Amino acid sequence: MTQARLMDGTALARRIVEDTARRAADLTARTGTTPCLATVLVGADPASVTYVRMKQNRSRKAGIASRHVELPAATTTEDLVGTLEELSADPAVHGILLQHPMGAHIDERAAFEAIAPEKDVDGVTFASFATMSFGLPGFVSCTPGGIMRLLDAYDVDPSGKRAVVVGRSAILGKPAGMLLLARDATVTYCHSRTTDLSAVVREADIVVAAVGRPQLIKGQDIKPGAVVIDAGYNPGNIGDVDFDSAVERASLITPVPGGVGPMTIATLLEQTVDAATRQLGA
Repeated sequence: MTQARLMDGTALARRIVEDTARRAADLTARTGTTPCLATVLVGADPASVTYVRMKQNRSRKAGIASRHVELPAATTTEDLVGTLEELSADPAVHGILLQHPMGAHIDERAAFEAIAPEKDVDGVTFASFATMSFGLPGFVSCTPGGIMRLLDAYDVDPSGKRAVVVGRSAILGKPAGMLLLARDATVTYCHSRTTDLSAVVREADIVVAAVGRPQLIKGQDIKPGAVVIDAGYNPGNIGDVDFDSAVERASLITPVPGGVGPMTIATLLEQTVDAATRQLGA
């Protein structure tokens, strides 16, 4: 069997960001207001600091203003909620990104819910999950949203396909499955208590690996010709899929890095301009 084609998230993300930059420039010219994304970081986790800086740089290149709020690691849930409520009430801020993880002492869900739904451009609130699940206007979780854009770009129609999502986090696995379900895929969620995970994955036409365990999915687990989306990112630029063996059986596969990651940021920027457009009535 020939090797799988790579799904180039970097190239697709570049096109999305270029289009987003044009829309941001047009919005700024028409309204006199530049779309603004506020990023909130608790503590100084090196990976999170790097990720937030990357998002700020990409925002500037897309014509989106960036406001960064850095809080000490000892910040309480109450103080974090207060900061997010202030940003939600600020008309100069159009989108809010709360970088996670935030530390075990913080009630993550309470913090997310302090973000106004109309500014939840990362798609992390209850409201965003509900609108996404019901197919109503709102914001999708950025990584699942980016995954769907990749599938579309490579002409992968989920309708009637068996999709297996490995992972059930509230901002990745669960919303990815809901978006696939909305496109008429038959969706199975797998997790740490799934019996014989390999057997379930082998039935999948579309595999979304989003569990955060390096190289958990092996090539032998992949149905020949399946589409493999690796949404895992582990130390050393290693995904949740054993790429070298999976590439021999899949028809399409995302690399790590260069696959899902760039699409996440592109979706975030696109949704920030969407949010600004709605809030400015433009």
